[in-house]
Amino acid sequence: MITTRLAAFALVFAASPLGAQEKAAEPPTPASVVAASQASEWKAIDPAELLVMDLAPDATGAKRQVIVQLMPPPFSQGWVGNIRTLAKAHWWDGTSVYRVVDNWVAQWGDGEDDPKKAKPLPAGITKVPESEYTAPVSCKVYLFEKKVIKEECDPPFTALEPIDPYVLKGQAGFAAGWPVAVALQGEGNRTWPVHCYGGVGVARDLSPDTGTGAELYAVIGHAPRQLDRNIAVVGRVIEGIENLSTLPRGKGAQGVYDDPALRVPIVSLRLGNELPAAEQPRFEYLASDSRSFADYIHVKANRNDAFYKVSAGGIDVCNVQVPIRRAKK
Repeated sequence: MITTRLAAFALVFAASPLGAQEKAAEPPTPASVVAASQASEWKAIDPAELLVMDLAPDATGAKRQVIVQLMPPPFSQGWVGNIRTLAKAHWWDGTSVYRVVDNWVAQWGDGEDDPKKAKPLPAGITKVPESEYTAPVSCKVYLFEKKVIKEECDPPFTALEPIDPYVLKGQAGFAAGWPVAVALQGEGNRTWPVHCYGGVGVARDLSPDTGTGAELYAVIGHAPRQLDRNIAVVGRVIEGIENLSTLPRGKGAQGVYDDPALRVPIVSLRLGNELPAAEQPRFEYLASDSRSFADYIHVKANRNDAFYKVSAGGIDVCNVQVPIRRAKK
């Protein structure tokens, strides 16, 4: 039987055109996996979940806009609520990007440490406890012969294989399209968003201060994962990061611009659904619990296409870069 099958295969192969024999299938790339994904695997981002920040034009008069997606429940919702209050009050209008540190952050807000000089906050801003840096996560573990065969978590969690060095006895992965970490603990499992490039966090003073959300920063360097669980991550820049990452570096203390002329004015900052309907930004992301996303992670961690000679066999959570694109209108 085996000989017959091999002989039949040889005949088919010999009868194939020469070009078909020579041309092997191209190994998949992250881009090809995303391109082949199904429309049903993409999820729309509600404009109400977006911040649209218009900066003053650059020296050539070119428009500069930064779009931030806010963190979904159950993560950082105390600060996200404050940010919505600030945006609805148009509090950031007339403030600036005033601090830029190389391989670290670009920060915006009022920029005044003196409470007597600081811009008054609108009514409704709440104080958020440090306990909200993480959120509870419940997991059901299914065992067979004392081995884990299935694990279901709420929120759903797509884990990377290696243990995360920033989480003792825990993992990094993705929930609702966001890079997160999970620690499995006897006193209750906890999950939290992690600091990746483009991540937006809440600047604060020393503990127990947690910040209000009025002072925000975007990561413009290598992922500062040591900040995880020490500062609230409230969103990520999904478009226009170059308008922050290419700004001149501050030369004053802690990267604050010592020359006020270098500060970049914020013309307006609005929730996406506050804009006229025709101007509301429409984006979508590849669902992190989809088959294509799993394939995407696998291919990014195991590149074997023409450029790569050595496959890494693994990948850091911040190098996965969840696919986000403009939605077709």
